[in-house]
Amino acid sequence: MKINFRGKNGFVFTKAIESYISEKLKRVSQYFNSPDEVEARIVCSVLHEIQTIEITIPTKHTILRAEVNEHDLYTAVDFAIDKLETQIKRHKDKINSLYRQREGIADFFKSNDELDIKGLEAEIVGTNLVKNKKVELEPMTADEAAMNMELVDHDFYVFLDKETSKVSIIYKRSKDENYAVIQTE
Repeated sequence: MKINFRGKNGFVFTKAIESYISEKLKRVSQYFNSPDEVEARIVCSVLHEIQTIEITIPTKHTILRAEVNEHDLYTAVDFAIDKLETQIKRHKDKINSLYRQREGIADFFKSNDELDIKGLEAEIVGTNLVKNKKVELEPMTADEAAMNMELVDHDFYVFLDKETSKVSIIYKRSKDENYAVIQTE
């Protein structure tokens, strides 16, 4: 797995931290058929004694992402890796069934028979507008959008509805944890 390290807010990576993160990412790389072709982007920052690690693994078909805030960076790394592993395990079957018709996605992740699957769990925060992001909209169903939203671990997901050809937003309702779709006119 190729790894790009970037520090923010004065954070400086040491060889020990880079080595620790690289070693932990081996757990995630086992899920990919061609781990050498996968790139992981690591962004670490410090703000008022809180260590933040963001791990993003963009692929041709999806984006895996975990962000964790902790007082100890090593603990944050462990939680972030657990979070990524949980995302992959939780959504691998959905990915294989929903995207089987999409070129190459079913072959991207290893099959369940090739993995040693064991349970894992983990947890995030934010405030002011701090980022402006452009997204390329792909036609998909609401179910596919919900799955993609869960994969990137966001509260909402913008997509182009396959049926209506209009921009839509899917989000998880906080009161009952169900999904809802906002359709544009």
